Amino acid sequence: MPKLRILVLTSSTGGGHDARAEAFAEWCFQLYRHDVDVRIEQMLEKSSVVNRTGVNLYNRIQRAAPWLHKVFYALVELLSYLNTRRVTFGAGYYLEVLRDYQPHLVFSVHDCLNRGYFQLARKTLGAEKVRCATYCGEFSGGWGYSRNWIEPTADLYVSRTPTARDYAVKCGIPAEKASVRGYLMLPRQHLEVLGPAERRAFLVKQLGLDPEKFTVFLATGGNGANNHFALLPALLAHAGRIQAIIICGKNKETYNELVHWRATHPEFACHIEGYSDSVHLLMQASDAIVTRGGTTTCAKALHFRCPIIFNAFGGIMPQEELTWKFFRNGAASEKIEDAADFARIIGTWMANPTAHAGVRENFLKLRYEEDPTVLIDELVALGNEAAHEKLQRRAFPPDKADAPRSSRTPFPKGDAGASARP
Repeated sequence: MPKLRILVLTSSTGGGHDARAEAFAEWCFQLYRHDVDVRIEQMLEKSSVVNRTGVNLYNRIQRAAPWLHKVFYALVELLSYLNTRRVTFGAGYYLEVLRDYQPHLVFSVHDCLNRGYFQLARKTLGAEKVRCATYCGEFSGGWGYSRNWIEPTADLYVSRTPTARDYAVKCGIPAEKASVRGYLMLPRQHLEVLGPAERRAFLVKQLGLDPEKFTVFLATGGNGANNHFALLPALLAHAGRIQAIIICGKNKETYNELVHWRATHPEFACHIEGYSDSVHLLMQASDAIVTRGGTTTCAKALHFRCPIIFNAFGGIMPQEELTWKFFRNGAASEKIEDAADFARIIGTWMANPTAHAGVRENFLKLRYEEDPTVLIDELVALGNEAAHEKLQRRAFPPDKADAPRSSRTPFPKGDAGASARP
């Protein structure tokens, strides 16, 4: 039987929250195997009709009218008052989970699953028998940083950047409980790192592309919101020097239309996928990525050294504004609001290759290395306090001889945020 039980609270508003929940669960298994049991709950969707309707509306707005999120975000902020010390919507289901599972640690990776949820866990299980922690994936603070993230009673509050941590402390998180940890990606994504020769082979053998051409990655989230067809003419104008990697998420209609578009434009090389679980490899094969300001995608792009052009078609959602602001202030990253903006950037890069080199150099100044196991160990240690356990973990990678060549050096030690740039 598992010695430690961890309940992860998430919701599918976008794909980032779920991605972090899944990464945490996989890390726990890699490091602690069957000693740690992780139960992931889509708490908003499963707990009440009101919450489920809100999630569906969020994703619909993201696909069709991002500008409406300014109104939606303001309404969601009301939860910070409704859930100050209790769970207003969906408490019955949450109580059922708590009583059935008896977690030693409640770990929230979603802004709307902190306030009230931690209080109810302690009231139900006993304050001495459960610990509570939050991982906030925002890059910076200000408008768009939800009040719902701020639950001062959390035993540990993890931010992605020093900038976001400072803002959380300003908003009420005790400084001694606030730490900076970075990417929270799947273990395989930390290991599957392409060297120059491997990158060339991947482009040729896996994607059917030319390793000598400039490669632009047109990305999308899991729900498939995209502006691919508005962007492609700017790339097509430089077909002799540019190629594209395009993913469509779960948007089958876009995928089908792109396959037809590719067949009618043989002069332009592109690789097309639907939903991809190899985005980390596609980023490493690319010279730039066009994406909305989703925190998970942008964090991966930074880790894998792929400069970002921010897609602001239809406006920027408040949460995306935090990401865009961080990269704009720290790396002078650009955003595009229409096809003409994109054509201007691509035209500049093609006319002057040093322009892209400068963009990449600025972008990489924001990057930092981290030991991804530190966060996992800290969270498990919190659970150990409640469970009165002292779990011993495995080394990672477990057998470096079998790991990819570029991952055989140990992860850097120390605080992940120590060398991060605000």
